[in-house]
Amino acid sequence: MKAIVRAEYGPPEVLRLSEIERPTPGPDEVLVRVCAASVNPIDWHLMRGIPYAVRLQSGLRRPRDRRLGYDVAGRVEAAGRNVTRFKAGDEVFGSCKGAFAEFACTPENALASKPPNVTFEEAAAVPVAALSALQALRDKGGIRPGQKVLINGASGGVGTFAVQLAKGFGAEVTGVCSSRNVDMVRAIGADHAVDYTQEDFTRAGLRYDLILDTVGNHSLSDRRRALTQEGALVMVGGSETGRWLGPLVGMLKAAALSPFVSQRLLPFMARLNRDDLVALQELVGAGRIVPVIDRTYPLGDVPQAIRHLEGGHARGKIVITMAGPGGG
Repeated sequence: MKAIVRAEYGPPEVLRLSEIERPTPGPDEVLVRVCAASVNPIDWHLMRGIPYAVRLQSGLRRPRDRRLGYDVAGRVEAAGRNVTRFKAGDEVFGSCKGAFAEFACTPENALASKPPNVTFEEAAAVPVAALSALQALRDKGGIRPGQKVLINGASGGVGTFAVQLAKGFGAEVTGVCSSRNVDMVRAIGADHAVDYTQEDFTRAGLRYDLILDTVGNHSLSDRRRALTQEGALVMVGGSETGRWLGPLVGMLKAAALSPFVSQRLLPFMARLNRDDLVALQELVGAGRIVPVIDRTYPLGDVPQAIRHLEGGHARGKIVITMAGPGGG
């Protein structure tokens, strides 16, 4: 089968479209014929091996796993002997390792049924980004109806889901984005859109009960100034580019300060949860949240797709399809 692989850490040029052996599912695994996948920041962090902290799990000198990709949507090709929820031919979406390939194996609990009215491309856009938005708002942020909620990075992968989910929770939602994305952010449900090229939300004199920050482009003290006295700042990413800890620097600062202030300063990382994946399946299937797709690339163009994501200006999600040149 064709798959994107790498033998070393580095820029997108280290990625190659190669023929490798098709994986065999274990007793509790499903083999998925991949129809679409999507790109996440973790992919370029693992590709480059930066910050170096990621190498503690992925391999110190070179990557242990040659493959990349986590979000997947496709059809079940085969199921392990202990699998009870899925059978060959079922349409599914979820998370796996090595999604940038024609086939990928993943545990049964990492998948949910794809809604029939949702395309494979739309389904592949959901797992990591939408799970991050849902868990950050609901579990970490404790979002409640009537709260004033600000999403910094509202036009990105996590941000576009966060705007829609926060509105669904009954919040008054403000989205921060660039000029070209203001109309889109309003269209997906934001009550207010702040163009960061014209206005700094941390200096506007407004206070929010909950800030979900996917960008980390303001100091911790500036972001605290935009919070109510008992408000919560949930950090799902950051702009720090240090080679050792990168975005973890800001999160560690927040965790150290949090016990000494009334505001809640909360670093966050999503965890795969099948119940939450099923909840998102229902929301997407009912049209209550709609994936925003910036552009699609064939499998052979994964390097260009990751380069585009690294540029920091993707609108919603970048999706990889199995159709087209190099896609198999």
